[in-house]
Amino acid sequence: MKLLFVFTLAAVILSFIANRKKTLQGLKMALNLFLNILPSFLTVLIAVAFLLAFLPKELLAKLLGEKSGAFGFVIAALLGSISLIPGIVAYPLSSVLLKNGASYPVIAVFITTLMMVGIVTLPLETKFFGFKVAFTRNLLSFIGALIIGLAIAFLWGFV
Repeated sequence: MKLLFVFTLAAVILSFIANRKKTLQGLKMALNLFLNILPSFLTVLIAVAFLLAFLPKELLAKLLGEKSGAFGFVIAALLGSISLIPGIVAYPLSSVLLKNGASYPVIAVFITTLMMVGIVTLPLETKFFGFKVAFTRNLLSFIGALIIGLAIAFLWGFV
Protein backbone atom coordinates (compact mmCIF):
# COMPACT_ATOMS: atom_id res chain seq x y z
CA MET A 1 0.00 0.00 0.00
CA LYS A 2 2.87 2.35 0.81
CA LEU A 3 4.43 1.62 -2.57
CA LEU A 4 1.17 2.50 -4.31
CA PHE A 5 0.96 5.76 -2.35
CA VAL A 6 4.56 6.69 -3.25
CA PHE A 7 4.00 5.81 -6.92
CA THR A 8 0.78 7.87 -7.04
CA LEU A 9 2.43 10.85 -5.38
CA ALA A 10 5.35 10.69 -7.82
CA ALA A 11 2.94 10.48 -10.78
CA VAL A 12 1.00 13.52 -9.52
CA ILE A 13 4.22 15.51 -9.07
CA LEU A 14 5.40 14.59 -12.58
CA SER A 15 1.99 15.49 -13.97
CA PHE A 16 2.07 18.81 -12.11
CA ILE A 17 5.47 19.59 -13.60
CA ALA A 18 4.24 18.69 -17.10
CA ASN A 19 0.94 20.59 -16.94
CA ARG A 20 -0.22 22.36 -13.79
CA LYS A 21 -3.64 23.33 -15.12
CA LYS A 22 -4.64 19.80 -16.19
CA THR A 23 -3.25 18.28 -13.00
CA LEU A 24 -5.27 20.64 -10.80
CA GLN A 25 -8.32 19.96 -12.95
CA GLY A 26 -7.77 16.21 -12.51
CA LEU A 27 -7.31 16.56 -8.75
CA LYS A 28 -10.58 18.52 -8.52
CA MET A 29 -12.38 15.80 -10.47
CA ALA A 30 -10.88 13.13 -8.19
CA LEU A 31 -11.97 15.05 -5.09
CA ASN A 32 -15.52 15.36 -6.46
CA LEU A 33 -15.65 11.63 -7.23
CA PHE A 34 -14.37 10.85 -3.74
CA LEU A 35 -16.96 13.12 -2.13
CA ASN A 36 -19.73 11.49 -4.19
CA ILE A 37 -18.65 7.98 -3.11
CA LEU A 38 -18.01 8.89 0.53
CA PRO A 39 -21.66 8.78 1.75
CA SER A 40 -22.22 5.30 0.30
CA PHE A 41 -18.90 4.10 1.63
CA LEU A 42 -19.53 5.40 5.15
CA THR A 43 -23.10 4.07 5.21
CA VAL A 44 -22.00 0.58 4.25
CA LEU A 45 -19.05 0.60 6.66
CA ILE A 46 -21.25 1.77 9.54
CA ALA A 47 -23.84 -0.91 8.73
CA VAL A 48 -21.14 -3.59 8.58
CA ALA A 49 -19.60 -2.33 11.83
CA PHE A 50 -22.98 -2.67 13.58
CA LEU A 51 -23.51 -6.08 12.04
CA LEU A 52 -20.08 -7.27 13.15
CA ALA A 53 -20.60 -5.80 16.63
CA PHE A 54 -23.81 -7.76 17.15
CA LEU A 55 -22.89 -10.86 15.16
CA PRO A 56 -20.27 -13.04 16.88
CA LYS A 57 -17.27 -13.98 14.72
CA GLU A 58 -18.10 -17.65 15.25
CA LEU A 59 -21.57 -17.19 13.72
CA LEU A 60 -20.19 -15.21 10.77
CA ALA A 61 -17.59 -17.92 10.19
CA LYS A 62 -20.34 -20.56 10.38
CA LEU A 63 -22.55 -18.68 7.88
CA LEU A 64 -19.87 -17.47 5.46
CA GLY A 65 -16.72 -19.36 6.40
CA GLU A 66 -14.85 -22.28 4.89
CA LYS A 67 -17.25 -24.84 6.35
CA SER A 68 -20.44 -23.02 5.30
CA GLY A 69 -20.55 -24.93 2.03
CA ALA A 70 -23.45 -24.37 -0.36
CA PHE A 71 -25.37 -22.48 2.34
CA GLY A 72 -22.63 -19.82 2.48
CA PHE A 73 -22.70 -19.52 -1.31
CA VAL A 74 -26.48 -19.05 -1.30
CA ILE A 75 -26.34 -16.37 1.45
CA ALA A 76 -23.53 -14.50 -0.33
CA ALA A 77 -25.28 -14.78 -3.71
CA LEU A 78 -28.58 -13.48 -2.35
CA LEU A 79 -26.93 -10.62 -0.44
CA GLY A 80 -24.91 -9.64 -3.51
CA SER A 81 -27.94 -9.87 -5.80
CA ILE A 82 -30.12 -7.53 -3.74
CA SER A 83 -27.44 -5.06 -2.64
CA LEU A 84 -26.97 -1.68 -4.26
CA ILE A 85 -23.39 -1.12 -3.17
CA PRO A 86 -20.87 0.60 -5.45
CA GLY A 87 -18.00 -1.63 -6.50
CA ILE A 88 -15.47 0.65 -4.87
CA VAL A 89 -17.18 0.00 -1.51
CA ALA A 90 -17.48 -3.77 -2.05
CA TYR A 91 -13.75 -4.47 -1.81
CA PRO A 92 -13.10 -2.85 1.60
CA LEU A 93 -16.32 -4.47 2.83
CA SER A 94 -15.09 -7.85 1.60
CA SER A 95 -11.77 -7.30 3.37
CA VAL A 96 -13.62 -6.71 6.65
CA LEU A 97 -15.69 -9.85 6.10
CA LEU A 98 -12.55 -11.89 5.33
CA LYS A 99 -10.89 -10.69 8.53
CA ASN A 100 -13.98 -11.76 10.45
CA GLY A 101 -14.19 -15.31 9.17
CA ALA A 102 -15.68 -15.28 5.67
CA SER A 103 -13.96 -17.47 3.07
CA TYR A 104 -12.52 -16.45 -0.29
CA PRO A 105 -14.99 -18.50 -2.37
CA VAL A 106 -17.95 -16.95 -0.54
CA ILE A 107 -16.51 -13.45 -1.02
CA ALA A 108 -15.99 -14.23 -4.73
CA VAL A 109 -19.68 -15.15 -5.02
CA PHE A 110 -20.72 -12.03 -3.12
CA ILE A 111 -18.66 -9.63 -5.22
CA THR A 112 -19.58 -11.31 -8.51
CA THR A 113 -23.32 -11.20 -7.81
CA LEU A 114 -22.98 -7.67 -6.50
CA MET A 115 -21.45 -6.55 -9.79
CA MET A 116 -23.40 -8.72 -12.22
CA VAL A 117 -26.85 -9.45 -10.77
CA GLY A 118 -29.39 -6.75 -10.10
CA ILE A 119 -32.62 -7.91 -8.49
CA VAL A 120 -33.40 -4.38 -7.31
CA THR A 121 -32.64 -2.90 -10.72
CA LEU A 122 -34.49 -5.64 -12.66
CA PRO A 123 -37.59 -3.48 -13.31
CA LEU A 124 -35.43 -0.73 -14.84
CA GLU A 125 -33.48 -3.22 -16.93
CA THR A 126 -36.76 -4.80 -18.06
CA LYS A 127 -37.92 -1.40 -19.32
CA PHE A 128 -34.95 -1.12 -21.67
CA PHE A 129 -34.33 -4.72 -22.72
CA GLY A 130 -37.59 -6.55 -22.03
CA PHE A 131 -38.28 -9.09 -19.31
CA LYS A 132 -36.91 -12.13 -21.15
CA VAL A 133 -33.49 -10.59 -21.83
CA ALA A 134 -33.19 -8.96 -18.38
CA PHE A 135 -34.24 -12.12 -16.53
CA THR A 136 -31.98 -14.36 -18.64
CA ARG A 137 -28.99 -12.07 -18.17
CA ASN A 138 -29.51 -11.96 -14.40
CA LEU A 139 -30.07 -15.72 -14.16
CA LEU A 140 -26.95 -16.54 -16.18
CA SER A 141 -24.94 -14.02 -14.15
CA PHE A 142 -26.20 -15.62 -10.92
CA ILE A 143 -25.20 -19.09 -12.14
CA GLY A 144 -21.87 -17.71 -13.34
CA ALA A 145 -21.18 -16.24 -9.90
CA LEU A 146 -21.76 -19.64 -8.29
CA ILE A 147 -19.40 -21.25 -10.83
CA ILE A 148 -16.76 -18.61 -10.07
CA GLY A 149 -17.13 -19.33 -6.34
CA LEU A 150 -16.68 -23.07 -7.00
CA ALA A 151 -13.62 -22.37 -9.16
CA ILE A 152 -12.07 -20.28 -6.36
CA ALA A 153 -12.88 -23.06 -3.88
CA PHE A 154 -11.11 -25.64 -6.05
CA LEU A 155 -8.12 -23.40 -6.83
CA TRP A 156 -7.57 -22.46 -3.18
CA GLY A 157 -8.15 -26.00 -1.92
CA PHE A 158 -11.36 -25.38 -0.01
CA VAL A 159 -12.99 -28.44 -1.61
